[in-house]
Amino acid sequence: MAKTLQLNFTTAAGKQASLTVDEPKEGLTATEVELAMAQIISAGAFEVDGSPFAAVKSARIIERNVTELVQV
Repeated sequence: MAKTLQLNFTTAAGKQASLTVDEPKEGLTATEVELAMAQIISAGAFEVDGSPFAAVKSARIIERNVTELVQV
């Protein structure tokens, strides 16, 4: 099963942006994720069309099952 942590932000211009992390560590709490997202915002490392991340919108873990039927 593949897991992805999706972090969703709102930029200063009101646009939506997301970052994804493959195979996040087990047992992450909402508090840990929200704190990490706040650090990403305060670092100012990411922008969308020149507008920096400004607010936390949401975060979720996505789990996906893949079953190989044929592999050559």
